[in-house]
Amino acid sequence: MELADLRLVTTLARSESLSAAARVLNVTTSALSMRLKKLEETLGVTLATRDARNMSLTADGARLAREAQGLLTAIEALPDTFRDETARLAGHIRIAAPFGFGRVHVAPLLARFARENPEIRLQLDLLETPWPHSHDADVVIQIGTVRDTSWTARSLLANERWLCASPGYIAARGYPREPREILDHDCICIRENDEDVTLWRVRRRRAQTGAKHSAPLALRVTAAFSTNDGSVARRWAEDGLGLVLRSQWDVADAVASGKLVRLLGEWDFGSAPVIALVPSRKGRSSRVQALLAYLATNLGAATTNSR
Repeated sequence: MELADLRLVTTLARSESLSAAARVLNVTTSALSMRLKKLEETLGVTLATRDARNMSLTADGARLAREAQGLLTAIEALPDTFRDETARLAGHIRIAAPFGFGRVHVAPLLARFARENPEIRLQLDLLETPWPHSHDADVVIQIGTVRDTSWTARSLLANERWLCASPGYIAARGYPREPREILDHDCICIRENDEDVTLWRVRRRRAQTGAKHSAPLALRVTAAFSTNDGSVARRWAEDGLGLVLRSQWDVADAVASGKLVRLLGEWDFGSAPVIALVPSRKGRSSRVQALLAYLATNLGAATTNSR
């Protein structure tokens, strides 16, 4: 097998059709089809099923794509092992991140990183759910923990969930003094992934109880309003429509400016830390390591400054 074969199969894994893969590889669809057929004959297996419009990898094709990606990444990283530590960083890094957090916090930091390292080429893919749909990325920014031994996680930013409401809403409906009073309020729920969005879990912080652990309390709220967009939910809360349970990174600036008020701060509504995921099987190049260190150092400052 040649490097071109490895690039062929990894491109097919990211494409919906042969024509789409051909555009990425800058070849004709017929030429790509012939190369794929020759590779299948060489290996003695079928790598993909295809018709005029669609294409999908077989189990053998998916396995080869995973192996090929690891080999290509290791080959690409090999020059870094010979580069002097004082040499400038160079090469391509693909990053996947959630829409909201990626747009507000990751994109500006990547722009600064690129200016400081002009030989780095960055690709940022913003997705509703970057994990687990970005297995070919060098770095996946994820909000919330992930348990997958094939990926290495690095913590970037602590991120609690805050219960908030607008000053106008509190003036009209009152300030909940304990969690069960939330049930008497209008709640704004965010539909994300497959979570049970109307089940809110809370426990009193250890400093308040003196105990090592406190019993969690599960609240089944009624969704007066719901949306699949967190920024919409925050704006509804700012407009006085109800209480919202939202990530600290998204509402901290609104709390600091007075648009929202944090409620029941002595209670813990859980957390979803911001982490960076890097494929364990890939050779972690110096440029990826430099980017991870840059994000870990600057994300906290960036989110604080945005408030």
